[in-house]
Amino acid sequence: MAAFANLLSLGVGRPVVDETGLPGAFDIDLTYSPDLGAAASQTAPPVNAAPSLFTALEEQLGLKLESARGPVNVVVIDRVERPAEN
Repeated sequence: MAAFANLLSLGVGRPVVDETGLPGAFDIDLTYSPDLGAAASQTAPPVNAAPSLFTALEEQLGLKLESARGPVNVVVIDRVERPAEN
């Protein structure tokens, strides 16, 4: 489930943390329609009637993404120097 959470992070554009407590490997089959942003809403309705990622997770897998605040790893660069010539 931790690997699936990492994959979901790419789909939602935010960190996803596995809090299911489910160990082991799973064969997951998930059908959803990706969110294409505001540009897609101005065009004709999609031919594919698949649900959004959030709806598909809940209906097909019984999982729910909940927004929460928590610690996030951050890399801080104090300074940058050009390498010295040899």
